[in-house]
Amino acid sequence: MDVKLFDSELKVMNVLWKEGDLSAGQLVKILKAETGWNRNTTYTVIKKCIDKGAIERYEPNFMCRAIISREQVQNYETAELIDKMFDGSKEKFFAAFLDGKNLLTEEVEQLKKLVDKLK
Repeated sequence: MDVKLFDSELKVMNVLWKEGDLSAGQLVKILKAETGWNRNTTYTVIKKCIDKGAIERYEPNFMCRAIISREQVQNYETAELIDKMFDGSKEKFFAAFLDGKNLLTEEVEQLKKLVDKLK
């Protein structure tokens, strides 16, 4: 499922991914502490996520459940970035990612293992 989420929507989703199903009231309390949002702001963002198909609402207590995974959003955002900034080339993306980076030896080894798995 391809869903474009904005930063505010990702804040709500991150709480749900971390905590699991929560009531809207619980989301309000958590996001007030984390971001300073008021109740109306949080409810507005929850509604946008519901409208996009990212959150499912159920009763009792206006419970909210993430119905898309963090991995789905990461995959979509990565594909969008590669298309937008690297002409759809994963090779160019990977080269840019590695260019000028001071990778630790263990990070290089982990990347080699990932590439070997793809073969």
